[in-house]
Amino acid sequence: MLGASGYAGRELCALIQRHPALQLSFATANEQRGQTVHAAGRPVTFVATEDAPLGDAELVFSSLPHGASREWVDAARAAGARVVDLSADLRPGNGREGVPYGLPELTRSEVRGAAVVANPGCYPTSVLLALAPLIERDLVAEGSAMIANSASGVTGAGNTPKREYLFGEVAEDYRAYGVGNTHRHLKEMRATLERLGSTADLVFTPHLLPVTRGILSSITVELKAPLGDAMEPWRQRFAGEPFIEVVGAPPRLRDVAYRNAVQLHALPLTGTARPMLLVFSAIDNLVKGAAGQAIQNANLMLELDETAGLL
Repeated sequence: MLGASGYAGRELCALIQRHPALQLSFATANEQRGQTVHAAGRPVTFVATEDAPLGDAELVFSSLPHGASREWVDAARAAGARVVDLSADLRPGNGREGVPYGLPELTRSEVRGAAVVANPGCYPTSVLLALAPLIERDLVAEGSAMIANSASGVTGAGNTPKREYLFGEVAEDYRAYGVGNTHRHLKEMRATLERLGSTADLVFTPHLLPVTRGILSSITVELKAPLGDAMEPWRQRFAGEPFIEVVGAPPRLRDVAYRNAVQLHALPLTGTARPMLLVFSAIDNLVKGAAGQAIQNANLMLELDETAGLL
């Protein structure tokens, strides 16, 4: 495990420790090298990244910072290990195409048995799984804009100390950031939506919630024609998916916290000149949005039960 000291890295260490078929060989954290923490009740002592015995691992998870991960992915591959990269370095739209995108509900066949997989970002996981059934069935109005507003807990910003994420700055507040359609996750969302066949614009605005974890997205979509059953595209597309729950009411963060699950709901809007849907998506940003999805991908890459260590 490379980059184990961040929130996603520690979550991943705990999931590995509980996994019935995986064993944590090493965990790196340069600034905390030599320090011992506990993951799933077991001690984990951090080593420097350059001291990681990459050749001893069958699969390496890299949760290193964006821009720093790519070289270590290449080093792990040279040492003979498969890699799940949790950074943005290998994701669609970020300059290194051809690496399977690890959103299993959409790309399972590409992930299974792969040597390297790019683990999706947390916001893209929430938004793409909400939109995919509509786009794949060509239900979105031509030339329209899909408006996605997503609110995340503060762990989505990482654990590097910053004034704007102090308790006194976040508590009892709610604010947008990355405004003007500028957030870095838009690259991978646009690239993936185009691959699915979308011609609609995506307008994405993230917000910071004064909670620890979770993402709730509400997405407005204009349709070509009204749907008789607003939920049918998701029920059909994700039937049998172990980690997707199509629910009968707008989801809440407490229903997905600490779980590798996505809850989805959709309803038609009233009082609009054109047919429109409001689609809701809720995930835990550290689990299905990061560490849990990385385990899901690793299970597929190693040809294990996809749900191992996650249910």
